[in-house]
Amino acid sequence: MAKIRITKIYSFEMAHILQDYDGPCRNIHGHSYKLFVTVSGTPIQDESSPKKGMVMDFKDLKAIVKDHIVMRFDHALVLNSKTDPGLIEGIKKHMEKLIIVDYQPTSENLVADFASIIRSHLPENVSLHNLRLWETATSYTEWFAEDN
Repeated sequence: MAKIRITKIYSFEMAHILQDYDGPCRNIHGHSYKLFVTVSGTPIQDESSPKKGMVMDFKDLKAIVKDHIVMRFDHALVLNSKTDPGLIEGIKKHMEKLIIVDYQPTSENLVADFASIIRSHLPENVSLHNLRLWETATSYTEWFAEDN
């Protein structure tokens, strides 16, 4: 049976600060992200399965990405854990959705983190092929399984 890839696209809004960056992105700013998630596998051949002919039900992929990426990061402010603790505490007093990560929250590091999260929730017979994270209308980052 042929290996097939399926892709689903997600959108979310997120703000971040690039700590110690030498440009304007060292300030709080946000983006309208688009995340393209491509998984691969062979379509299910079990005649008794309601998912027969599918690599993975799009609704199941949507649930994974929505629950573990979109709902978590949408309308959040993401900060590096090395950010000044006083700043973090001050922001916590005024924000409901603050995410502290152990990396500089660039699109490159975010897409690698998203890949790790998504991979850990996929069914056994399905593999993450690639992610494309659009940060602006003209800029995106890609992650490919074959490179990792």
